[in-house]
Amino acid sequence: MRAPIEQDVTTVVVCIDRSGDVAAGVDAPVVGWEAVHSLVTEFGIRDPEDSRVNCLLEALRVARDLGNEDEDAVVAVLSGTDERVSADRAVARQTDELVAEYDPDSAIVVVDSAEDERLVPIIESRLTVDAVDRVVVRQARDIESTYYLLKQFLADEELRGTVLVPLGAALLAFPILLMLADSIALASGAIAAVIGLFLLYKGLGVDEYIERLPGQIQEVLYSGQVSLVTYVVAGGLALIGVFVGAVGVSATGQETSFILATRFAFDSIPWLTTAALAAATGRLLDEIFHNERVRSAYLNLPFGAVAVGILVRGFAGFFLERADVLGPFSVPPTEFGPIMVEGFTLSSGRRLAVFIFAGLLVSLLGVRVAAYLSNTTVEEEFVEQ
Repeated sequence: MRAPIEQDVTTVVVCIDRSGDVAAGVDAPVVGWEAVHSLVTEFGIRDPEDSRVNCLLEALRVARDLGNEDEDAVVAVLSGTDERVSADRAVARQTDELVAEYDPDSAIVVVDSAEDERLVPIIESRLTVDAVDRVVVRQARDIESTYYLLKQFLADEELRGTVLVPLGAALLAFPILLMLADSIALASGAIAAVIGLFLLYKGLGVDEYIERLPGQIQEVLYSGQVSLVTYVVAGGLALIGVFVGAVGVSATGQETSFILATRFAFDSIPWLTTAALAAATGRLLDEIFHNERVRSAYLNLPFGAVAVGILVRGFAGFFLERADVLGPFSVPPTEFGPIMVEGFTLSSGRRLAVFIFAGLLVSLLGVRVAAYLSNTTVEEEFVEQ
């Protein structure tokens, strides 16, 4: 729906409806005073209890006040869909249409929920947003109103699953844990830990990531990325490294936490470095196969992984040797054809110096290789980093 505009618009008052319920059956965006006024009347009659009615009315009020101040303004309703990604893209497309048709200087966004407010950055990327008007509906604070709101809460399937299910599970688990552990503190701690994990699970968006994971794996499989295989190899090598480190810790006759952690790092770091090298190499190969020019960061990544591994191994070996957990670093006599190298032993300090030198050498070699393959100078490479 469009309203004819005879002059340039300086401000567009945008009301966001992410779910798309308000403008259902109407071509979005809905633009113009008469069009939005007709929409709010139709939607208000259909569902007068919906808070978005107040959001539409607030958008009309803001547009009217701007008009009273002799400012050229137009009111518009951006409508999304039920699916999150499609809703965001629909709002972005409708914002582009508004910008192309009316060329406004700025926008005022009217929202009534945090869900709709998440779309404000989409509008900000295309228009200068002068203000965000958050509509909060006043409710009567009596018993009847509280009971009515509780009924609405229980009717919301998403809220029930997010709040009532964990609460009910905690109430059921508490007496069971109390009987098994025979300790109120232990039962309360277990319940608090589970609730904390659930809050982190929802707060960090792990559920959304898990929901997207099958599609991402399918995309990687169909696109033929080498990194998928190398990531699996890296995961296996990392598990081996953790296992080897745990075995080394169990065989250490020390009880100091620092020594045990150092021993774990010393034994596991070769495997963990190999895992990081495998993952970095796979990512580098993908970059080579899918792009004409490889970014220097991907070229530096394998060398950086090896350099860090060498340094960690060197520092861990220094501490373990000083604690008499490891013996001195010795090189046995070696022959390479006519070349003979006599065996020698390094002190802990010299051993550390050798590892530091080797780590720096590998790092500089990575910078040099990246600069050569990406056609940049070493100085430019350091500036980029």
